[in-house]
Amino acid sequence: MRRVLLPLLACLALAGPALALQPDELLKDPVLEKRARSLSSGLRCLVCQNQSIDDSDAPLARDLRVLVRERLVAGDSDQAVIDFVVARYGDFVLLSPPVNGRTILLWGAPFGILALGMVFLWRRRRTTVEPAAGTPALSPEEERRLAELVDRERD
Repeated sequence: MRRVLLPLLACLALAGPALALQPDELLKDPVLEKRARSLSSGLRCLVCQNQSIDDSDAPLARDLRVLVRERLVAGDSDQAVIDFVVARYGDFVLLSPPVNGRTILLWGAPFGILALGMVFLWRRRRTTVEPAAGTPALSPEEERRLAELVDRERD
């Protein structure tokens, strides 16, 4: 089993995502193409939502890749291309959106949910571990009856 599983896991670990870039999208200038790839890897596919436009086969991702390359060929800086795409699609198009007033909920929600979960678990543990004040202990007869019920439930 180990002989089969280990090579399979190694292959999966080494296999990166295949780029969805089509040959007709490539720029002839290698410097511009490198800049385009760098920019594309940081832009989210609005259809797939958890892939970069470089990794997505969606038609909208293709359109965005072409748009990025057109803007670079037109002479835009990297930041100008990003600003142009964000102006059209919002901060959501960035795989790592900036922390600002519009995205603070996006960045803060996981921590808030984690804090609420911890408070819930802490309160639940406190109420289930501590017996209520003034609760009398079980009598020997009640303990015997409880043991019978537990044993019957196990069978």
